[in-house]
Amino acid sequence: MRVAVFAGSSSGVGRRYREAAEDLGRSLARAGVGVVYGGAHVGLMGAMADAALAEGGEVVGVIPRSLMEWEVAHGGLTDLRVTETMHERKALMAELSDGFVALPGGVGTLEELFEVWTWQHLAIHAKPVALLDVAGFWTPLRAMLGTMVKSGFIKPHYAETLLVTADAAELLTAFEAWTPPDLKWEGEVAP
Repeated sequence: MRVAVFAGSSSGVGRRYREAAEDLGRSLARAGVGVVYGGAHVGLMGAMADAALAEGGEVVGVIPRSLMEWEVAHGGLTDLRVTETMHERKALMAELSDGFVALPGGVGTLEELFEVWTWQHLAIHAKPVALLDVAGFWTPLRAMLGTMVKSGFIKPHYAETLLVTADAAELLTAFEAWTPPDLKWEGEVAP
């Protein structure tokens, strides 16, 4: 099993985000779960990868050629795959992964998260998608999703497919218990 981890190329403010990224990397490696991520050695991405590697875990990086210098590709991974485009990067990460988790991050993390979550809703894949909610980082996003449900833009059963957990151990438990939802479009409105 492999889990794709979306995370910031920055470490954020304070140690809590970095510590959570390291804990996730260690926890996945100790559980024998491989990691697929963006391939950089900086920020939360690098912290998570280094922690998994230190525990003997498999870590596969996927990075577009154009970002190898900008994101500073990690030189010590189990496997580093270089793609030509961001689209190819995301498709390969999805192909190599059995589930997805988003650590705190910026616009890129949000974009990756929403793409795989949308793919789940459209039955492009049947894999779990989760948020690792470090110190309430994802609370505002969850509130916005609630507003989208109340406003009729997301059906409640679609919103409920996004797993939310506070730590790595809970994430692994949630992934083990997860079963693909029976998602079907109802009426004229798409998810």
